Amino acid sequence: MLETSARLLQLLTLFQQRRYWPGAELAARLEVTSRTLRRDVDKLRTLGYPVHSTSGVEGGYQLGAGSQMPPLLLDDGEALAVALGLRLASAGTIEGVEEASVRAMAKLEQILPRRLRQRVAAIEGAVVVSDSEGARVPPATLAAVASACREKEALRFRYRDHSGESSTRSVEPYRLVHTLRQWYLVAWDRAREDWRTFRLDRMEHPKPGSRFLPRHPPAEDLAAYVTRGIWNAAPCRARLKLLVPAAQAIARLPPHLGLVEPIDGRSCRFEVTAPSYDNMAANLARLDLDFEVEGPGELSKAVKRLEARYRRATAGWKQSSNG
Repeated sequence: MLETSARLLQLLTLFQQRRYWPGAELAARLEVTSRTLRRDVDKLRTLGYPVHSTSGVEGGYQLGAGSQMPPLLLDDGEALAVALGLRLASAGTIEGVEEASVRAMAKLEQILPRRLRQRVAAIEGAVVVSDSEGARVPPATLAAVASACREKEALRFRYRDHSGESSTRSVEPYRLVHTLRQWYLVAWDRAREDWRTFRLDRMEHPKPGSRFLPRHPPAEDLAAYVTRGIWNAAPCRARLKLLVPAAQAIARLPPHLGLVEPIDGRSCRFEVTAPSYDNMAANLARLDLDFEVEGPGELSKAVKRLEARYRRATAGWKQSSNG
């Protein structure tokens, strides 16, 4: 059996991994009796940790929000700074830490006192962040969905599809994925009896429900699964051959534009999507990369239209120069 101090730290770690623990399961994880577990919980309470309990055969423990930040964690100023930093990072302002920031934010908000939540909301309302190419997702939505994934709780919410149609969805959330500068939820849709991907910026009022047993995920690499689904659903798609190595293309291309696959040491294939082929041609003109259009013909026509527009734009300059 672990010493009391080490066991208390392990107990705190378990409470932050899951919101609720049945008493028998928690005692088994710690390899202690129910009586020893109750004493450990009482010690945490004397240190300021708000541990709630329910009695009976199905009773258990839950770490909740208290009237003040518990000791050994963060003071108010530190908690405020961390909460704001995590929310900014989760919005994609720091590349590569979005998902970790959401997990940390969900843990912190579980025990954040009401007064600090109000201060965080007040600061967020007073700060203007420049628009990015990714849609903005309310921090409350991110935290609610991340918590439901961690706790294996069903979610019910209103959802707007790409055409603006709204419907009520009931899902079993599995994972949050940040890709192409957007947040997506991979979940089992109960009504459609299949896996679906939902954009969080189109989600409204997510509400947790009962717990569920997780299913086998639709793919091992969920980021690739979500990205491929986005390309397949896009209204306009094209395939290009870029006349540079794949590593060079990946380093120069914005990650939200398309998928890159190597062909050989000197070229790669680029799958790109856009709302229209004219928009796609304009985006390609800004890449400053030599390419060949493999298809479809609509993109070739859009590139030729753009070429003609540029020629017309410079026709008068050539005449005045010659004159």
